[in-house]
Amino acid sequence: MAPTASPPPNPSTARPAFGRPKPPRHPLYELTKPGIAGFVMITAGASFHVASGGRPEWLPLLHTLGGTGLATGGALALNQYVERDLDARMRRTRNRPIPSGRIAPGSALAFGLALLAVGVVWLAATVGWMPAAYTALSAAAYILLYTPLKRRSYFATLVGAVPGALPALIGWTAAGVAPSLGAWVLFGIFFLWQLPHVLALAWLLREDYERVGFFLSPPSDPDGRRIGRHMVYHTISLALVSVAPSLLGLTGWIYGIGAVALSLAMLATCAVASREMSFPQVKRVFFASLLYQPLLLGLLLVDTAPLS
Repeated sequence: MAPTASPPPNPSTARPAFGRPKPPRHPLYELTKPGIAGFVMITAGASFHVASGGRPEWLPLLHTLGGTGLATGGALALNQYVERDLDARMRRTRNRPIPSGRIAPGSALAFGLALLAVGVVWLAATVGWMPAAYTALSAAAYILLYTPLKRRSYFATLVGAVPGALPALIGWTAAGVAPSLGAWVLFGIFFLWQLPHVLALAWLLREDYERVGFFLSPPSDPDGRRIGRHMVYHTISLALVSVAPSLLGLTGWIYGIGAVALSLAMLATCAVASREMSFPQVKRVFFASLLYQPLLLGLLLVDTAPLS
């Protein structure tokens, strides 16, 4: 059955195009969402680095990156299989491999399952069952909880941040270290960072999301003021947690100063946007969040404290 055509946007409410069209690549490559999968690998690698006191064993680290990357790509492919009919109705996603007809749904399902299975088994065989279990848990939470919950409750935003934060525990345990307060602090940073990031994206794409019934922003919020306040609150929480690695002795003072500076810049951007929630201001929040996390991870990598 052909996908139902989406209604044309209302000129009075249409927003400027968000992002630029990407040239088509091989459908299997696109299914893995390499940008997101790569970011998850970097997150897990940074956690591995910190747990190792800045002196990681390179072979286990490479195994961690490889297994995490494959499993993440598989989970992302499976998500697109589950949401293929919804993707066909949204302007942002209608050109993805499955709704565009460049790959059959069954082939995408088999590909996603294979990648996920190989990634989890790879981790279990090389760095242990615990990082493999956290990886499987992350995939299950993403596909079985977050994906269906998006059409039922705003609570999906919080649920979806859990699989995005679990790479902190994947990398930490892959380094051979049991989860400790430091691991959970990194989990908290990665969890809280996603909230203003996702809320900004949900506001920018609200027409597409409303078309398919996604609840990724607070209900009864026509002017966006409530979502703006939530972005500010979550960023304040992020700022407080982001300095904890220095307080716990996981990093030096360079990281601590940098984390404070990044958090203040992010908070200022959210505060300005919360006053009017215009497209340009919220777009700045989205791109500020894209800069925040890699810069913070960079500070973690260069200023990790050695193990005592």
